[in-house]
Amino acid sequence: MYIWIKALHVIFMVTWFAGLFYLPRLYVYHAMPEHKSSFELFKVMERRLYIMMTLGMGLTLLFGVIMLLQGNGILLKSGWFHAKLLFLALLFAYHYACYKIMIQFRHDKNTREHKWYRWFNEAPSLLLILIVILAIVKPF
Repeated sequence: MYIWIKALHVIFMVTWFAGLFYLPRLYVYHAMPEHKSSFELFKVMERRLYIMMTLGMGLTLLFGVIMLLQGNGILLKSGWFHAKLLFLALLFAYHYACYKIMIQFRHDKNTREHKWYRWFNEAPSLLLILIVILAIVKPF
């Protein structure tokens, strides 16, 4: 059963990251004044994508906790797992930051330029690399 739970965990992680990669890209375009005619469409797309990625996050978390419980807490004794939890905390904070930005755009209160969002868009890539290396390589 563990391997099925793990497969579901990975499937919903991919769903979550799809949103984490694409939503900030929408913010890049939404912050560009030349796309002003599409701002209302961006608002709808951002809201729908945020819902999808939040479902992915919740199910990733659910299946991760189930795996943790099935392992009788053995993972909690591993240093790599503690590091992974730290990066996951940063990822949850990034997810929340995406929500706050979406609300700013919804109320037409964005104050940042598209270049800032291009840099903001890179964070989940770095976190994905670190989390996957920790989970697969288990370096410590």
